[in-house]
Amino acid sequence: MTKIIQTDDRSVTLFSEKFKEHYHSIHGAVNESRHVYINAGLKQIKQKRFNVFEMGFGTGLNAYLTALYAKENRLNISYSTVELYPVEAAIYNQIDQMSGFDAEFLSLHQSEWSTTIKLNENFSFRKDLIDILNFKPVSQFNLVFYDAFAPDTQPELWTLEVFKSLYEQMSMDGILVTYAAKGQVRRNLQDAGFEVERLAGPLGKREMLRAKKV
Repeated sequence: MTKIIQTDDRSVTLFSEKFKEHYHSIHGAVNESRHVYINAGLKQIKQKRFNVFEMGFGTGLNAYLTALYAKENRLNISYSTVELYPVEAAIYNQIDQMSGFDAEFLSLHQSEWSTTIKLNENFSFRKDLIDILNFKPVSQFNLVFYDAFAPDTQPELWTLEVFKSLYEQMSMDGILVTYAAKGQVRRNLQDAGFEVERLAGPLGKREMLRAKKV
């Protein structure tokens, strides 16, 4: 069972009864996504054409905000994501109604799995119903949004093995951003080869991490 929660910035998150965890911050879902993934990640990429990978499609918020950013800044972004627990149609339709998103938000959810679509002239999108360790990218990623449930909830998604695999799949100077700041996560990223820095976290969270392939 999944509950819809309105957050402090009036945007929407979900609460997973399965994992006993919110998908986004209750202090502001959109604010958190913009802080962690758009400002600390997307805005750091200087190319006009690049590839993004997201671990955990979830509500689709990160992908949607990236699509908007690509259109506003005339970029060419190829976006790939994996998800093992898709949000049901009744839920994402309600998120759309409560949030006032445009039709592209629903297109992300309604698109076929394992099929690349052209959401608009600046943004192509593909989602795969697959475990991250079995995911084989077509091309290297310049940017990774790591947005899995917390390390204490899904420790198997925050291992050295996972981060080594991502490191190999990323381009040189590629960036990985995540809301997580746990010491073991930072050490696993460093052991995988990343240069890691702590950044100020979004509202309600002291720190986040940004890692770079060097």
